[in-house]
Amino acid sequence: MRKKLLKVGPGKQQLSVPTPAEMRLLQILWDQQEGTVEDVVNAHPPKEQPNYKTTQTLLRIMEQKGFITHESRGRVFVFRPLVTRKAIDHLSIQALVSRNFRGSASGLLINLLEASPIKKQQLDELEAYIREYRKRYELGDRE
Repeated sequence: MRKKLLKVGPGKQQLSVPTPAEMRLLQILWDQQEGTVEDVVNAHPPKEQPNYKTTQTLLRIMEQKGFITHESRGRVFVFRPLVTRKAIDHLSIQALVSRNFRGSASGLLINLLEASPIKKQQLDELEAYIREYRKRYELGDRE
């Protein structure tokens, strides 16, 4: 399977979709805005706390992939995200659509609506968003 890539800026590297373990650490860094290895480990529930060295290794891998960066503060490294939630959300959705729905966004939406119940208010919001999207991008019924 080919990994979906996102270019994160002029002259910057392309990102692949984060692994589930990387996503857990990104969520923590997004919530805390920055943190040491110890901060990241301690942000997990006590029964789910990962090993310190494993977390440290994963953070360094994530840095190599361009997801995060670090700065030295005394004797510790403080990590912070370089990517936004929205950028990773878009990248993840693009990869899902490509992998599971042969590139069809409508296939994803149809399956989403069929797979889980949706409240009338949420459906109204989606319909309004689709109307606004059509206006914004001037999408009529053209192919």
